[in-house]
Amino acid sequence: MTLRLRLVAIIGLSLTLLWSVVAVWMFMDVREQLRTALDERLAASARMVAGLVARLPAERLQVNGPPDLPLDVIARDGLACEVSLVRGEVGILPIARTATSPGLEAATLGYSTAVHGGKSWRTYVLQVGEVRIATADRVDGREGLLREIALSAAVPFAIAMAGSLVLLWIGVGRGLAPIERVRTALLNRRADAEVPLPDIDAPPELQPLIDTIAHLLVRVQDAIERERRFTDDAAHELRTPLTAIKTHLQVLRLAFGDAGLPGAAGEALVNAQQGVARLHRTLEQLLLLARLEGAEKADQAPRVDAVHAAQQAIDDASAGAPRVELRAETNSASLAMPEVLLVSALRNLLDNALRHSPRPGSVVLQIERPPGQVAFCVLDEGPGMTATEVAQAAQRFWRRGSGHVDGATGSGLGLSIVDAIARRYGGKLQLAPRRGEGLEARLCFPAVRGESDTA
Repeated sequence: MTLRLRLVAIIGLSLTLLWSVVAVWMFMDVREQLRTALDERLAASARMVAGLVARLPAERLQVNGPPDLPLDVIARDGLACEVSLVRGEVGILPIARTATSPGLEAATLGYSTAVHGGKSWRTYVLQVGEVRIATADRVDGREGLLREIALSAAVPFAIAMAGSLVLLWIGVGRGLAPIERVRTALLNRRADAEVPLPDIDAPPELQPLIDTIAHLLVRVQDAIERERRFTDDAAHELRTPLTAIKTHLQVLRLAFGDAGLPGAAGEALVNAQQGVARLHRTLEQLLLLARLEGAEKADQAPRVDAVHAAQQAIDDASAGAPRVELRAETNSASLAMPEVLLVSALRNLLDNALRHSPRPGSVVLQIERPPGQVAFCVLDEGPGMTATEVAQAAQRFWRRGSGHVDGATGSGLGLSIVDAIARRYGGKLQLAPRRGEGLEARLCFPAVRGESDTA
């Protein structure tokens, strides 16, 4: 979850919860006030009818037939009303009622809620002398009115909350804009850039963080510069004694002529020369790997011709002998990467294939053109690899078997360098057993856009 979304979620949830509690509180208060007002309306209606009845002549209050009392006014207002005479010997005798009255003879004095005619009614009964006035309205009508009030209040509340969340999202986004500017400045900055972090318009709360990042970048740049100097110094200091040892071994070999040193001394001289060559190659591979992992990728890499680079790698790996066959599906394919790195990657793959091939001429370098890519396939007829070995092959200093030096040539860095070059320029290294015997090493890179293939 992003910081913006997290802030909006926390603040929005807090506001929603707070205003929901306030809304429920207000709704409960409005409901109580509405019930009180409707009850007071029942009492006022009963008192009004009592006043009208008091003005009537006594002879019109007959028990045998209901007189024409003006109760229709109350009926049109949504209320039910009933006027009765209380006679001790006969009980309660209705003398007038509205058309909507369900029969309120059983209603008790004062306020009450009861079921009359199969429906729930809220009633108020007022007795003045022998005259009993009962007013009532239906409970479901009250609840419907309350629902209308709640709905009329809930819709604006929901719209206001939704608008508040939208405005909150926009406001938080604007508030976090300085952080986004810092992120953009760091994203566009090269890892080996020596210039300080540019000035960023930010609030005072963020300025200490920006200053800390600027100091950290300075320390990182110092560390990179120390690593670069160490790599260069180590390369110089190691090459010099290796070259001197190699020269002394060659002078020793020339001093004894074609016959060479006798017995074990001659064998030791050969092993020493092989060890020096192997150490020199390991040093070169380590330096190349350090440059690949430490240097920044160029924004505009030069174009390299895939076929020309493949032929140069074959010439370097074959040492003048026709040991690798080149098969190209296209005569023109360009890649956006330095030629020296592509040649180095292909030469490492070819060296591994030649080292494990049983006979000369059994290694094939094939150039294919999948859609949008250029693929280099190195095929050999060696012992191949298991699935476990394929998964570990690109690790540094890994060799077949127990992982220790087995006496064969090779530094255990070749495939690591190939994999680093591939990942650096958007490519991929894949190792897979071939049908029968051998291994297929497939190195794919994105082709230059807009280029047409020429078969």
